[in-house]
Amino acid sequence: MKITLKDGSVKEYAENKSVIDIAFDISEGLARMACAGEVDGEVVDLRTVIDRDCSLNVLTARDEAGLRVVRHTCSHVLAEAVKNLFPEAKLTIGPAIDTGYYYDFDAAPFSREDLDKIEKEMKKIIKKGAKLERFTLPREEAVRFMEEKGESYKVELIQELPEGEEISFYRQGEFVDLCAGPHLMSTKGIKAFKLTSSSGAYWRGDSDRAMLQRIYGSAFATKEELEAYLQHLEDIKKRDHNKLGREMELFTTVDVIGQGLPLLMPKGAKMIQTLQRWIEDEEDNNWGYIRTKTPLMAKSDLYKISGHWDHYKEGMFVLGDEEKDKEVFALRPMTCPFQYYVYKASQKSYRDLPLRYGETSTLFRNEDSGEMHGLTRVRQFTISEGHLIVRPDQMVEEFKGCMALAKKCLTTLGVEEDVTYHLSKWDPDNREKYIGAPEVWNETEQHIREILTELEIPFVEDVGEAAFYGPKVDINTKNVYGKEDTMITIQWDALLAEQFDMYYIDQNGEKVRPYIIHRTSIGCYERTLAWLIEKYAGMFPTWLCPEQVRVLPISDKYLDYGKKVNEELKANGILSDIDMRAEKIGYKIREARLAKVPYMLVVGEKEESEGKVSVRSRFLGDEGQKELKEFIDAVCKEIRTKEIRKIEVEEQK
Repeated sequence: MKITLKDGSVKEYAENKSVIDIAFDISEGLARMACAGEVDGEVVDLRTVIDRDCSLNVLTARDEAGLRVVRHTCSHVLAEAVKNLFPEAKLTIGPAIDTGYYYDFDAAPFSREDLDKIEKEMKKIIKKGAKLERFTLPREEAVRFMEEKGESYKVELIQELPEGEEISFYRQGEFVDLCAGPHLMSTKGIKAFKLTSSSGAYWRGDSDRAMLQRIYGSAFATKEELEAYLQHLEDIKKRDHNKLGREMELFTTVDVIGQGLPLLMPKGAKMIQTLQRWIEDEEDNNWGYIRTKTPLMAKSDLYKISGHWDHYKEGMFVLGDEEKDKEVFALRPMTCPFQYYVYKASQKSYRDLPLRYGETSTLFRNEDSGEMHGLTRVRQFTISEGHLIVRPDQMVEEFKGCMALAKKCLTTLGVEEDVTYHLSKWDPDNREKYIGAPEVWNETEQHIREILTELEIPFVEDVGEAAFYGPKVDINTKNVYGKEDTMITIQWDALLAEQFDMYYIDQNGEKVRPYIIHRTSIGCYERTLAWLIEKYAGMFPTWLCPEQVRVLPISDKYLDYGKKVNEELKANGILSDIDMRAEKIGYKIREARLAKVPYMLVVGEKEESEGKVSVRSRFLGDEGQKELKEFIDAVCKEIRTKEIRKIEVEEQK
């Protein structure tokens, strides 16, 4: 048989060979480093026997696929260690992931001290160097094998496997786990690992199932790579909005108020106010939107018309009981049905369209407790919501306009390079989730596909992510931990106008159904604030800062001049404050830096006598003395133009 290697060379063998045997034939050094093989593009065990002509790439931990094998094996070592220390723990699943691996256990929560003990036990297991041996069992024997071990979750997994599928296990010493593999030849192949955290996770991701305990870890080819990764984790923790936002006093949460109900503190509220005023002025003055203000709740009748009662009721806060109460209300999870009745309040002509309704909407969604995090997923939030009622012939251009507005918002915030675009489509195999005929879905999805292509926007297509009434463009970004969230959504709706009996009168005096675009310009304000905290590590562009300038008198003798400077800044619309504490100037400067204030104005005898200020910024450091008017004019321009200045001094990075 002929084996074509990665470099194009060919090895010929008269008999069958395992991947590891071929690796030794190529190079003993390669064989010692080998983690797995890639046969015709499929990753397999080193112990896999090849019996045909094929292409072969011997994978090491330097290869992404090889490193995943190391990490998957490490998850099995983790499982063995947990079973050794906590025999009552039940095993579930333990895959490799992009950042390492995890394993879920039905057990009591693990503390950091527990993780340290588990790590120590893992090192003992690795040092023993047990070989990993693969074996298979028929279905009935496999079920009985795991039942005897008391592993009910593994039994469930086996029973769900399709008939005829091979059921494989891996043994390392006395420990055995259900697994398809591939794995290392021995636990000694794990050179550097660390358990990083633990958290709760529902079995199969279902909040109605058992709450499990998930342990996260990572593994690398070398200790140096692991140390670099752990340092990276420390760095991103500093950017975590849930930590940094609280330290900066932007928001907080309180148990007696409830999970997913954050309190915006004065600084955070000021930032949201700045964003909201900007978005509303941008939409109204430059994009032709008109404001509405609609109720925070409605009778269930409204949501039954829209379809939300059938398709989204479990995600709503319902007030009342349909079996007992004459009227049942629900807090609104979206604004669209309300704005439809604004449209229906008077008859519309084809000349009136498009109509672009905008509303800063407070919405409520009953998120699962396990899904909520900081400001990114909450139960009450405010959104830059809008609905465009358009003629069918206007739909494409108006959709492009919504894309352009979203891009302008992203560019202004300096985050346009951080997003990915997704065409979220329906799933024809899950018809119960959606309304409308297949041809409508196919046509509308194709329109969006053509728009994205014409605008030269790279995108991916996601099946099953559409709203129940239409496909959409989701603009997503990742948080510091790599989890992807949707920031902006633009939806194509050719169906709901029918359900709400919406129409306009065309040129011929006939009633015609309009199309609807559901969209946000910057999405949820709370989630956007979380995004900005992590993007800028709290060092926001000056126009967004809740405190843009801090005046620092050198001593009490210069308080009056400092107050005068501060009043002049405020009179020009600059968000400023004055530090009047009887502290040394060095301490005041350090405090202002920690608060991430863009500009500090130091004032003392010389500044007062000359009517100037000494400017220190996080951009250039010590900028020297300037005329107060000169400084005010420069900062006002920076705020007005929403400039994003770069930090150019090492001490401030």
